[in-house]
Amino acid sequence: MSLTDALLRPHLSTPAKPLITHYDDATGARVELSVTTLVNWASKTANWLVEEPEVEPGDPVAVSLPAHWQTAGVLLGAWWCGAHVVAEATGAKVAFTGPETTGSEAELTAVVSLDPMGRGLSSAPGGDAVDFLSDARTAGDTYAPLFPIEPGTPALLSSTVEEVLTQARSYAEKDGIEAGDRVLSTVEWSLPDGVLRGLLAPLAAGASLVQVSNPDPAKLADRGGTERTTRELR
Repeated sequence: MSLTDALLRPHLSTPAKPLITHYDDATGARVELSVTTLVNWASKTANWLVEEPEVEPGDPVAVSLPAHWQTAGVLLGAWWCGAHVVAEATGAKVAFTGPETTGSEAELTAVVSLDPMGRGLSSAPGGDAVDFLSDARTAGDTYAPLFPIEPGTPALLSSTVEEVLTQARSYAEKDGIEAGDRVLSTVEWSLPDGVLRGLLAPLAAGASLVQVSNPDPAKLADRGGTERTTRELR
């Protein structure tokens, strides 16, 4: 079973439930993804990775993106097809970067627009980079793995699928996150600890996430009340 299958399995019985709600206080954007919508984005990412750069289980895929709903889709899609998420682009099959970066040492650079409405880049990226959202939009909405993902497959830096799940559940236990919780978080998704604590721990526990980027401290209390959160991660 892939890491993504294990993380999403607790949520599939409530497909319409908001799973990730993303605020960006710098722009005022709020985007809410249901379970179904997040699965759709992850599926498109996995299909694109398999069909375009032909990623296979264990292949390194670099992710250099902030805490954002699009980043969640990228990470879950990468793990769904068995990719090994790394921090360094050198030697990677694909490097996912933000719009401020259009080149890398990877075989292919995929620029993620981070547009709140999910639109692609306003202009073509430089060099041989691709506009990821525009490219992946035509990929399949469902993903069927081509290869089995073994528990020992590298998933996040030096950790295997099985180890990442154990680490995520450990973070959830330390932070008191339980199934049904709605978690308000300002944790940045650095690799590996930020991703483990801020994204994977709530998913592994069966909780939903309200992620606030560029947080305005004066607004955080209202965010908790409006979104009816039950836990906070700072």
